Amino acid sequence: MPGNESELMRALHDEHAGVLWSYALRLTGGDRARAEDVVQETLLRAWRHPEVLDQSTRSARSWLLTVARNVVIDDYRARKVRPETPSEHLPEPATGDGTDEVLQSWLVADAIGQLTDAHRRVLYECYYAGRSVAQAAHVLDIPEGTVKSRLHYAMGTLRLILAESGVAR
Repeated sequence: MPGNESELMRALHDEHAGVLWSYALRLTGGDRARAEDVVQETLLRAWRHPEVLDQSTRSARSWLLTVARNVVIDDYRARKVRPETPSEHLPEPATGDGTDEVLQSWLVADAIGQLTDAHRRVLYECYYAGRSVAQAAHVLDIPEGTVKSRLHYAMGTLRLILAESGVAR
């Protein structure tokens, strides 16, 4: 009997796999990976129940398509009960020793060191001291428009320096 089951499964695959694949692909909205899973599960169920398939070609195909449809429906229902979260597909975050953060801060500090004194002072007041444009203008004793302008050019220059060093795009 095992030889007969093996031959039956091979014939079943040869005759119905293309139609089953196309059907599964439509049922899954074009998701090739899910369609492959559906076809594999359908053929596995067929292997477990060869007696159902040892009939005419037409009834075997309709049985396979019904099973494929049920597999997709079961999968859909399972996802509704327990939706996938993006974190299930992400690798575990690497536990770092802080080296990357230290190197990045050195690179940013070096880039800030390449700015003019006026641009550095505006960056310091607005970003590091947390002052508003008006407060920075008061502390630096310059107009608010000058603070905005220097801040704009300081950030542009900083981006350029970091891009040239390969840190940012």
